[in-house]
This record gives sequence, structure tokens and C-alpha cells, in this order.
Amino acid sequence: MTRPGVLFRLCLLGLCSLVLVPLQMLALRFGWSILHAVPMWFHRALLKIFNVRVIEQGTPPGDAPTIVLSNHVSWLDIPVIGSLHPLSFIAKSEIEGWPVVGPMAKLQRSVFIDRGRRKAMAEVNDALTHRLVRGEVIVLFAEGTTSDGNRLLPFRSSLVGAAQTALMHDSVEHVFLQPLAVSYTHRNGLPVTRRERPFIAWYGDMDLSPHLKLFVQGHPLDVVVTWGEPIPFNGNRKQATAFAEAEVRRALQEA
Repeated sequence: MTRPGVLFRLCLLGLCSLVLVPLQMLALRFGWSILHAVPMWFHRALLKIFNVRVIEQGTPPGDAPTIVLSNHVSWLDIPVIGSLHPLSFIAKSEIEGWPVVGPMAKLQRSVFIDRGRRKAMAEVNDALTHRLVRGEVIVLFAEGTTSDGNRLLPFRSSLVGAAQTALMHDSVEHVFLQPLAVSYTHRNGLPVTRRERPFIAWYGDMDLSPHLKLFVQGHPLDVVVTWGEPIPFNGNRKQATAFAEAEVRRALQEA
């Protein structure tokens, strides 16, 4: 991709931001119903501009309160998942202070968690419960961090406790846990090999700049997103989380 091509894509993204960011700010301020849809429009525009094709499999969440348990490979997972369904994310507290990314996460209505504070888990569970009671969909990257894309890390069950709290409300009959597998399968039309996946993944102490540089060049990238069957939560968070992990692992192997 030539420099003019990169600049053109960045200008298109800037124009979309000029329209959608103020619209979302107004929607949040006045409680407009489109506040759930505007982030989805932005993510779709972003992926279209930079040649990311999302291949969706399975059935996304319905109207019931749902915690989506997903694997986590890259920062790109957020626009990929966010382009498919009105939803919010659980994010690390440090992201809230990042330039650009932090404000965008707030516009997405993300729930931030400070893993360094003992009371943080209870506070986040309370916030999630409030969202679930309203029938919202929340995405939890259940590994707790990003991986290299070649393996699935063990899922953590701690935040799934919000589902149990939500069930205590009279207005909530069911809470679902839904597995979600995200796999980057093709780059420039060719299958992504195990050796290439870490160049797409962003994990550990890796510098974000090389990933962003490759992304803005607009190389075609295919992502397979597989929704598993929703799991009615029965109160056993460890059992439900283990089942979701097994379903995600199976879907990643098939992809």
C-alpha cells in the first residue's frame, strides 16, 4: 500500500469518526436508543476501510441477558466482535487512560476492571449485574489477556459470578453464557500459518506500533467468528466456564 493509499484510508476513518463520535456522545447524553447501534456502525466502517472481512458462523445472542465468553488474540478483536451485534466489553482499567483507545472504549460503554484492587471484582460484578438485568450483552475475554493466536489459555470464571447475582433479581428468569471463537484464518488471500499468527496477534510486551502499521496498509485479512450455543447458567460458574472453554477450543480447531 502506497503512502497516498494509507492517507486516503485514514482520512475516510477520520470522516466516519467526525460523524459517529459526536452522534454517540449525544446518544449517551440523552439516552437515545441508537447508543447501542452507533459503535457497531463505527466498527463496520473501520473494518471495511482497512480490508478486514468477518465471516460469521452460528447465531449471535438474542434479547436475553448474556455474557459472551471469548478468546482474545489482538486489539482487532474488539472491532471484529463489535461489528456483529450491539454489545459492550469488559476492559482492563489501564485502557481507560490510553489516548484515543480509552475515550473510544468509554463510548462503547465498556466496564473497566482494576485487577490490582481487592474490591474491584465485586464492583465490576455489580456493574455487570445492572447491565444484565436490563437484558444487555457483555463480552468477557475469558483468558484474562491476549494470546499468540496459536493456543487457547485457560478461561477464568471469576467475572461469571455476575450471572449468578443477576439471577437473584425477580425480573431476570435466565442468564446465558455464550462461547465465542475468534480466528484469523487468511491474510492476503493465503491461509495464516502458525508462524504467521503471532504477527497478527498482539500479546505480552509486544509493541503495538508494528501491528498498527501493518493494519493501516490495508492488507486483506479474513476473520472467522463462531458463536457457540448459549449455555443457560445454572449457578455453577466453574462448570459453565469450563464448558464454554471447551466449545471455543473446538471452534478454533475447526477454523
